[in-house]
Amino acid sequence: MACDGHGRPLSLWLTGGNVNDVTELGAVMAGIRVPRIGPGRPRTRPDRLLGDKGYSSRGNRAMLAARGIRVTIPEKDDQAGHRRRRGSVGGSPYAFDPDIYRRRNVVERGFNRFKHWRGLASRYDKTATCFLGALTLASLLLWAGS
Repeated sequence: MACDGHGRPLSLWLTGGNVNDVTELGAVMAGIRVPRIGPGRPRTRPDRLLGDKGYSSRGNRAMLAARGIRVTIPEKDDQAGHRRRRGSVGGSPYAFDPDIYRRRNVVERGFNRFKHWRGLASRYDKTATCFLGALTLASLLLWAGS
């Protein structure tokens, strides 16, 4: 799920239980469509992406940089060690602002809002289509209530 700064869902992507969510970042980002007031194409690029250390891969950072999205993701310790061992060839550390990173809990609070729906929290819907439909309905009601 990608959400806005208030924890409201912008994009939902459903995968199998054994799929790592980090590998699906591109699909989630591609699903963002925020309509503009008046004429114009919908907005598809957020101002900034906040993520935990799991999203700190070269591929994810390159994909986000190509789209012009600013990133606040802490660097993994092993990645920082590899970079330092390579010396000047390894490049400089990624920019990271801990004050902005503190707002990452908004995504977790967005997930917790879905847990107020008993059917979503306990996964009563057995098919992916029904579960995604329930997620979409809950998302619409979250947007309508805010």
